[in-house]
Amino acid sequence: MMQLPEDFRKQMLHQLGTAEAEALFEALDAEPPVSIRVNARKGQGGEGDPVPWCATGRYLPRRPQFTLDPLLHAGCYYVQEASSMAVEQAYRVLKRRMEETGEAPRRVLDLCAAPGGKSTLWASLLEDALLVCNEPVRERAQILAENMTKWGAPDVVVTNAYPKDFSPLVNFFDVIAADVPCSGEGMFRKDEGARSEWSADNVKDCAERQRSIVADVWPALRPGGFLVYSTCTFNLQENEDNVRYICSELGATPIDLSESLGMEGSAWGTHFFPHRTRGEGFFLALLQKDAAALPAFHRKKQKQAKGVPQVPSDAVSLQKWLDAPQDYTLYMSDDECLYALRQPVVDGVRQILASPLRTHVWKAGVMLARRKGNKWQPAAALALSTALDPEAFPRAELSLAEALDYLRREAITLSADIPRGYVLVCYNGHPLGFVNNLGTRANNLYPAEWRIRRL
Repeated sequence: MMQLPEDFRKQMLHQLGTAEAEALFEALDAEPPVSIRVNARKGQGGEGDPVPWCATGRYLPRRPQFTLDPLLHAGCYYVQEASSMAVEQAYRVLKRRMEETGEAPRRVLDLCAAPGGKSTLWASLLEDALLVCNEPVRERAQILAENMTKWGAPDVVVTNAYPKDFSPLVNFFDVIAADVPCSGEGMFRKDEGARSEWSADNVKDCAERQRSIVADVWPALRPGGFLVYSTCTFNLQENEDNVRYICSELGATPIDLSESLGMEGSAWGTHFFPHRTRGEGFFLALLQKDAAALPAFHRKKQKQAKGVPQVPSDAVSLQKWLDAPQDYTLYMSDDECLYALRQPVVDGVRQILASPLRTHVWKAGVMLARRKGNKWQPAAALALSTALDPEAFPRAELSLAEALDYLRREAITLSADIPRGYVLVCYNGHPLGFVNNLGTRANNLYPAEWRIRRL
C-alpha cells in the first residue's frame, strides 16, 4: 500500500504528539478487523467476539466470502465497520434524555445514509418511529434502497434528495443523523484510493461542505431535537471545529458521549483511532438543538404535491399478507405499487407525501405488490419484510446451491409437492424472495438489479 500523505503525517504529529501519531501510522498499515451486525428481528444469533458499544455487533476471526452467503441477502446480518456501530450509544443517550421529559424519538432522518450500515442500525433500535433514509447520489440511493429492503424493517422511507430539500419540513424530525461526506482519513487502512486522493485542501473543502449540509437541513430539526454528527476522519477541522461551529452559529448544546462509549473524549466529540480501538477511524458527536434556535434560513413557499392515488378495491384483500394486518393502512404509489404503513408512522408519511419532498421518495413503508395486468404480483420487499405473515404463502426450502442459483436469478425447479402459484423460497428458514411455481418450472421473481454474479 502507498505511503501515508506527508501532510497527513504532519497533521497527526501536531494533533496527537509523536508517540500517539506513530502508533496510529503503524495501525494504519495493519490488517483491518472484520465485523458484522446481526438482525435480531429476523431471529439471527451471531458468533464471534462482541463489539463493546453495539449489542448486536460481532467481530469475525476472518473475512468470509459474504456474497456467497444467502443469509446476507436475506438480511440476517449486515457487514459493517465496528467503529461506526457506536451510533447506538448516541441513540441510547438521547433516548434517555427524551424519556426524562416523557418523550420518545418518533421521526428520525439519516441524512447521508448510503450504503445503509447506520440506517439498518437505526431501524433496529427505533420503536414505533418513522425512519427516513436519504442519499443524494442516485446510484448510491439504489444501493441504500436495496439494503434497507433486505433488512426488512417496515417503518422506513427511502429518499433521493439534497439536504435543502428537507427544509420545508420545518421542525419535523426529533433526530437527524448526519454522517457527512468527508476526506476519508479513517479509510486509509482499507482503501488505497483514500490515501491518494487526500490533501490538506480537500480537508478544508470537506469541512466547509459539512457545515453547509448541516445548515441546509437545520430547519427540519425541531427545537430540543438531537443531531448525531459523525465522520470517518481524524482531523479537528471536520470534527471538533465543525461541532463548535454548529453550536455557536446554528444554536446547539454538545453532549459528552465518552462515558457511554467507555472511551476518552469530550462534549465536542469522541474519536475512534485504530491504534486504540478495534475498528477504523471514526468521529462521533451528539448535539441538542437549542429550544430557542431559529431556522437557519427561510424559503419561498412551494406548491404542495398532488394527492396519493386511491387504493383499488381488488387490492384491499392483499392486506391479509401482513402479520397483524389491522395495524396497517394501505396506499398506492404513482407507479401503481401497493404499500402498507404501520399506524404509528402513517401521519408522518402522509406529511412527507403531501410536501415537495414527495418527488424524491423511492419507497415508503412495506411494498406489498405490483400490478401486472389484471393481477397483483407480490413484491420482493414483502418476502424480506419482518411484517410478512409467515403463513401467507406456501414455502420451499432451498439448498445452498439452489439458493445461490435463485440469487443469480437463474431457473430453479421445486419439488412436486409444492403448490402452484406464488411460493416463498427460503434458506435455513429465512425468506429470500418469491417464485411463480408453474409445476414443471418456477419463474424466478428475484429483482434483476439485485442478482449476484456467478463466482
